[in-house]
Amino acid sequence: MAEISMENLLRIFTVPEAPGSTLNRLDNDISANLAGFLQEHIVAEEADLVKIEQDFNDTRIPEDPIFVSEHAEFLLDKVVAQSVHTSSPSFVGHMTSALPYFMIPLSKIMIALNQNLVKTETSKAFTPLERQVLGMLHRLTYGQSSEFYDTWLHHGRKRLGAFCSGGTVANITALWTARNRAFGPDGNFPGINHSGIFGAMRHYGCEGAAVLVSERGHYSLSKAADVLGIGRENLVSVETDSHNRICLDALERKIEELKQQRIRPFALVGIAGTTETGNIDPLDKLADIAEAHDLHFHVDAAWGGPTLFSDRYRPLLKGIERADSVTIDAHKQLYVPMGVGLVLFRDPSMLESIEHHAQYIIRQGSKDLGSTTLEGSRPGMAMLVHAGLKIISRRGYAMLIEKGIELARRFADRIASLEDFELVSEPELNIFTYRWVPAEVQARLRDADEGQRQRINEVLSRITQAIQKEQRERGKAFVSRTRLKPECYGQQAITVFRVVLANPLTTDEVLREVLEEQREIAAGMKDSANMQELMGLVALPA
Repeated sequence: MAEISMENLLRIFTVPEAPGSTLNRLDNDISANLAGFLQEHIVAEEADLVKIEQDFNDTRIPEDPIFVSEHAEFLLDKVVAQSVHTSSPSFVGHMTSALPYFMIPLSKIMIALNQNLVKTETSKAFTPLERQVLGMLHRLTYGQSSEFYDTWLHHGRKRLGAFCSGGTVANITALWTARNRAFGPDGNFPGINHSGIFGAMRHYGCEGAAVLVSERGHYSLSKAADVLGIGRENLVSVETDSHNRICLDALERKIEELKQQRIRPFALVGIAGTTETGNIDPLDKLADIAEAHDLHFHVDAAWGGPTLFSDRYRPLLKGIERADSVTIDAHKQLYVPMGVGLVLFRDPSMLESIEHHAQYIIRQGSKDLGSTTLEGSRPGMAMLVHAGLKIISRRGYAMLIEKGIELARRFADRIASLEDFELVSEPELNIFTYRWVPAEVQARLRDADEGQRQRINEVLSRITQAIQKEQRERGKAFVSRTRLKPECYGQQAITVFRVVLANPLTTDEVLREVLEEQREIAAGMKDSANMQELMGLVALPA
C-alpha cells in the first residue's frame, strides 16, 4: 500500500516513473514494438463477458492509494489481456483498424499538453492548427480557390467546419444547422433556436419537419431526429435498389407525400459508404433533387470520405462537392485513434445558425471554436489528423484506399468462385457481405419455391450466426455479421458475414485463412440440429 501524503501526490504530477518500473517498461515496449506488445499481451481466445465483469464489481473508491506499478499490472492482466486486437490483420469485421506507429508518441504529447479547443485561451496554437486541418479537408472535398481559403480559413466569424468526437456528433451538427437555417428568423419570428419546435411549426404552417435518407442510413441520424425534436418517425427511410443505393423515384414520392401531409422536409442525406455494405448513393442526382426542393443536402461520408484522396476512385463520390455539409470520421480511414470526426460546410457562414456565446469564455466575434460546436470542452485531436495528413500525405492515403478497395475486390472474386460460399453484396469500396452455403444448398435455393426458400434461408441464417460467434470466440480472426434483404431472395432478411478491409496489414493469405476457419467450423457442425435441418430441407422434393 502506498503512503498518502501531499508530497507523494505532488510527485505523481511532476516525477516520471523510475527506469525499470512496470509503467516505464510498458512505455518502452509499446514505443519499441507496438505490434509485438499487442500480440504478446492480448489473449487470443475470447473470455465470457460475465466473467470479465467480475473483475469490475467493486464500486467502492479506495480510501488509500496503491502504487502505480501495482495498478499497471492490474490493467495488463484484467484490461489489456481481454481487449480486442483491433489492429490484427485478421480483425476484418469492423471499421476500427491498425494505427501508424507515430500516433502513439504524438498522442502522448497531445495528452501532456492537455489543450481545450473550446477557447483560444486554452488552445493557443491548436486553434489555428484545427482550422488548417478543416481547410485541408474542405479543399479536398470542395476544391475551392486559394483566394477562398485565404479569406475564410482563419476568419473571426466564419468556420469551414467543426471537429467533434465522431460521426454521430458530426451528423447531428449538420442536421442541427440545417434545421436552424430552414426554420430561421422571419419577420417577428426569431427562429427555431429561440422559439423551439412548436413555435417554428406554428409560424411556418407545418405539422412537422422531416429528414430523408435511404434505409441504409446510419443509426446516428435517428439520434439526430430525436435530439432535434422532429421525432424519429420523421427521419423518413427511403427504399434502396439491388445495389443498396437510394431509389430516386421512391425519394421523389416520399417528398411529395410529406408535403401533402404538411410535413416540411428540410434535409436530404446521401451516403458515401454505407456502414453495412460500403455502397455509395448517386450523390450528383441527390444534389439535383435537393436543389429542386430547397433541401439542405448532407453527405454522410464518415466511412467513404477518404476515397477522395484517390484520383482513381474519387469519381465514385461525384457530386459530394455539391453537398451543403459532409461528415468524415478521422478515426476510420484516416487512421487516427478513437474518437475524432468532423463536419465540413460548403458555405463558411452556415455554422452561424448554431452559434452560442458566453461572456466568460466564447465571446461574440472571437475566434473561439467552441461557439459553433455541440461539444464544449474538446481535446486537440486535430493535431493527430494534422500529423497523418503531413506524414502519410495525399498520395500515401490514396495508396491505402486503393489497396483496401482492390483487396476487397480480389477477396469478393475469390468467394464468388468457391462452391461453398455465396457473395451477397459486391464491394463498391472495401466492405462487402457473403455467407457459407454448400453447393447442393445453393442449387436447391435456385429450384425451391418461395416457402421452401424462406425455410432454407432461415436455417442458413442461424448457421451463419453460429459460425460467426465461434470464430470470434476462437480469437484467431473476426468478421462481423448483419442482416440484409437481397433482391434475389424476394426481400427476405438473411444473416450474412460482413467484411471490412481497411487494415493495410491484411493480406490475401490472411483472408484465405479466414475462409478456411469458417469452413472448418461449418464442418464441425455437421451433427448439429441446424445442419441436420438444412440437409433435410435440401432433400425435400421441389
